[in-house]
Amino acid sequence: MDLSIIIVNWNSAQCLKESLSSIYCRIDQLEYEVIVVDNASFDGCQDIIANDFPQTRFIQSDYNIGFARANNLGFTVACGRHLLFLNPDTKVIGAAIETMNNWLDRIPKAGAVGCRLLNKDLTVQINCIQSYPRIIDLLLNFEALKIRFPKLNIGGVKPLFLYEASPSEVEVISGACLMVTREAFQRAGHFSTEYFMYTEDIDLCYKIDKVGFKKYYVGDAEIIHYGGGSTKVTSDVSALKMRQSALIFLKKTRGKLYCALYRIITVIMAIVRVTLLSAGALFCAITSKKNKYLLSVRKWRNILSWALGISKPTER
Repeated sequence: MDLSIIIVNWNSAQCLKESLSSIYCRIDQLEYEVIVVDNASFDGCQDIIANDFPQTRFIQSDYNIGFARANNLGFTVACGRHLLFLNPDTKVIGAAIETMNNWLDRIPKAGAVGCRLLNKDLTVQINCIQSYPRIIDLLLNFEALKIRFPKLNIGGVKPLFLYEASPSEVEVISGACLMVTREAFQRAGHFSTEYFMYTEDIDLCYKIDKVGFKKYYVGDAEIIHYGGGSTKVTSDVSALKMRQSALIFLKKTRGKLYCALYRIITVIMAIVRVTLLSAGALFCAITSKKNKYLLSVRKWRNILSWALGISKPTER
């Protein structure tokens, strides 16, 4: 079989239905299978699959085992020589999957490819490719800055603005749509399970590097990624989970001293953000923008508490 498409569902039944529809009506040149792992959401996705997509293989997990473990579980029954890890809140456009699969076959030593992820309004998602986490990227993590100065390659996003006919080599591909060869995935040791949510894709790309394979961004393959359809967590919780997972990765790859510096920089940034946002809330006290500022203040206070070691995110 050419390809196994593995989708982890968590409270995304309606998104999943649209995603499966787009898959089955867009692929006609590959022998493929679709495997859905439900991470104990019990949201009716099993009935949707049974009624509308009976050719889909369904696996029910009795409890939420996290994104990494659920994808690894799907892999245990996969037969494809290539694997596509795809979020349920996605919609395939044109021949995107076949295009990625073809490039993965054609490029020597390619272990993984990713595509151009689009928002609902068809603007590009800047985080569909990244560089490995560095403190400098924490300081410059502003989307407007990345778009305004693409040649600086802040966060590894430069290939998004090159519009080249051939794929560009990159460091990290978003786990929302990540296609890998079976050989690369097996030699890399699958998804690392110390992450419950976020950074699993970064970690896998890093391990694929270490076993001698390369990763490429395929700009002429496009998929809509609605974003947030799987997680359904508040921005506060997401922000903490992302930083906690990034810290795990940095500890593995950069050491304890770098992690300590990462926390210190986060503390400084959080204090600055809380101060400026609080001032903004006072300035806009009688306007409708006040609540927006107050929500941001709360988020950055939580990040400050996490960076100081006072609190940590929950696993759900």
